[in-house]
Amino acid sequence: MTLTAGVRSALTAAGLDAAEVEALVRRALDEDLGTGVDVTSLATVPFDLEGVADFVARAPGVVAGLPVVLAVLEIATDDSVVVEQLVKDGDRVDVGEVLLSARALVRSLLTAERTALNIMCHLSGIATVTRRWVDEVAGTGARILDTRKTNPGLRSLEKYAVRCGGGTNKRMGLYDAALVKDNHVLAAGGVAPAYEAVRALFPDVEVQVECDTVEQVREALDVGATFLLLDNMPLDQLRESVQVTAGRAELEATGGLTLDRARAVAETGVDFLSVGALTHSAPVLDIGVDLRSFMTQATP
Repeated sequence: MTLTAGVRSALTAAGLDAAEVEALVRRALDEDLGTGVDVTSLATVPFDLEGVADFVARAPGVVAGLPVVLAVLEIATDDSVVVEQLVKDGDRVDVGEVLLSARALVRSLLTAERTALNIMCHLSGIATVTRRWVDEVAGTGARILDTRKTNPGLRSLEKYAVRCGGGTNKRMGLYDAALVKDNHVLAAGGVAPAYEAVRALFPDVEVQVECDTVEQVREALDVGATFLLLDNMPLDQLRESVQVTAGRAELEATGGLTLDRARAVAETGVDFLSVGALTHSAPVLDIGVDLRSFMTQATP
């Protein structure tokens, strides 16, 4: 079976590619089952036993990944699941709060459980960490950006989780924006020739330039760069870069940022703080599954 129109619609509404998610979910379920079956559930659970599985928050946080979990449940149960969704992605939840309830054959629910939790706990962890950063810089005008420091194959989902936490996505990959970093500058012979080379070959692509010093900021501005990454600059240099730029380019503070100094960085006047830790180091949000309301299907 393929995903139903309802689940596809939920994924599309979340800005996710339904075909990509379906393929990922099938790989994840196949990874768990291999070429066999769920031997524990097959041995211990009657074939016709139905039940309700509650997905419950074990810690406070921000939810992300519910449409993907719907896909897991639908595929694992051959579309026999009935789901009641009690929260939506981006919601803050407390300990003990039920996020969704799923009714299906217990064997199918137990087979789906770990794959669904792996995805939801991971994405909710990213959303929760992102919300902490967003809250920390609230009122400064600065926004929190993610990076390309994502797990292979999970980028679109992880960047979706950042959005659920109130963050902003940067470029999705190497194809949709140019980022001139120190190694490109070294290879091209300077900031100006690197910028001009990209602009000449890809005139319609946004070009972002990484700057380590205020002098490089001036050089990048002189060639027309409109998005500058201020890499590992101390607060005084960030402030000077803001003054030198005077609104001619968007400024992103990046490198070595920590939550305890996020507000101080934001208050320098930069437009963005990019944080690789949102995706590469976010701890999972603890979510569990509790089975209840067992019933045996009536024999026809």
